[in-house]
Amino acid sequence: MKSLRLTLPLALLLMSSASFAQSDRQKPEPLKSEAQTSFDQIKTLAGSWQGVASMNPPMEGMDKAPMEITMRVTSRGNSLVHEMRGAGTADDPTKYDHPVTMFYVDGGRLYLTHYCDAGNRPRMTAKLSPDGKTIDFDFVDMTGPNDYGHMKHAAFTIIDANHHTEDWTYLMPGDKPMHAHMDLVREK
Repeated sequence: MKSLRLTLPLALLLMSSASFAQSDRQKPEPLKSEAQTSFDQIKTLAGSWQGVASMNPPMEGMDKAPMEITMRVTSRGNSLVHEMRGAGTADDPTKYDHPVTMFYVDGGRLYLTHYCDAGNRPRMTAKLSPDGKTIDFDFVDMTGPNDYGHMKHAAFTIIDANHHTEDWTYLMPGDKPMHAHMDLVREK
């Protein structure tokens, strides 16, 4: 009788452990949100990129300018840092343009915050194109001054593992749009 009292709880414990393990195996993988899918896709761009920026309307010294873009995943995979600068310029953000953009998922949405050389920080939220190749960001809000204008829109189109384009729209004072298109190739 004494052995039955010890055996019964042990058997129940083993059966419950087996049923929990079995129920865990039967659970399907949770579906990723569009935001997480887009973020996982944009993280594939981590690395160094080179290309040319085309401006519309053309700006002297900036149209057809060679660009360098670096992207790196940080914060244990929870954010992506995007840094942009003119090719061949010193890595001195006190003298040269060197905007930084952060990508992250929050509340089921993919955001970017652009730390602009104009001194402001526009925030945009993403929408994935139907073909899944373009991640399109629209303006949500901004902190900081708007004396010199602000970034309004960005789109990243992934062509293949070694080629993508970026389109950025900046609103000059008076809401005059300035569009930059960059055709970028991964550095080998």
